[in-house]
Amino acid sequence: MKLTFFIVPGLLATVGIALSQNADLVETIDTSNSPTVARIIGEIPDGTIPTPEPPKPGFVIADRNVLSKKTYQDSGRTIIFQRIAPIALPPPPDPPAASEHIQDVLLERQPDADGEEASAGGFVMAGATVFRPKDSPPLSLVQVWPQGSGQAVVFWSSADFGLLSGISSFIGSDGKTRSLMLMWSASEPASLVDLKTELGPQNPQIPDFSDGKASFSITSDKQAPAATLLTIQSLHDIYNSDYKRLKTAYEGREQARLEREAELKANPPRPQNITLNFWRTEKSAIDAKGGAP
Repeated sequence: MKLTFFIVPGLLATVGIALSQNADLVETIDTSNSPTVARIIGEIPDGTIPTPEPPKPGFVIADRNVLSKKTYQDSGRTIIFQRIAPIALPPPPDPPAASEHIQDVLLERQPDADGEEASAGGFVMAGATVFRPKDSPPLSLVQVWPQGSGQAVVFWSSADFGLLSGISSFIGSDGKTRSLMLMWSASEPASLVDLKTELGPQNPQIPDFSDGKASFSITSDKQAPAATLLTIQSLHDIYNSDYKRLKTAYEGREQARLEREAELKANPPRPQNITLNFWRTEKSAIDAKGGAP
């Protein structure tokens, strides 16, 4: 199956600079006694097309209100500029009142002396290159950027992080809710030997992962913050407990993508005609209460 790349080019080069050469310890954090079991929030996209919303009423201008019209042709479509009679617009809504607990939230997110956030929840940004050798299980080279720190935590994983790409939010084993933004790409080397050759000596040696549950091996020079390690372990816990669900949803997304590509190839979209309506007003757009015109 042909794979589509989803990550910005040059991830491997960037990772190669940040990695350490002594990746020989497979990490496993014991979360069995954690108060919460890591789990996905909501449904996982599986390629199913959502029910379309009912069409909104069109913006119709009566002929008597069209003051002038100019028509242009561009790349097979018609673009019409219409000057119309001014339309009375509703006043802009009042700005929302500031939440009373905004300050509390900001204080909660302040980093501590070690650069870790007081709250381990929040936004998780990660990038991954997934390798799927034809003669061995998948491997992922992953970066996770901790909150409150600019240096990425880099690790090898025996999990296929492409399957985790459908997750938008999850609850970690600490009970904190996290939002996940995962950029990823995939490569299918002919063999594990070819993969090692492709990575070259500038990258760390691929650890020997044991069969069974997915695990990870940190390769960064700097010690990873505890909150980030917990986030990484929570993702692996979810991968191990919900593997079938993640795999089924991923295969559904891939099938839907292939069908969309085939449909676009068979029926390429045609340029749509555009009508742009505009009018002039005698008053400034700035409210008369203040501000420059």
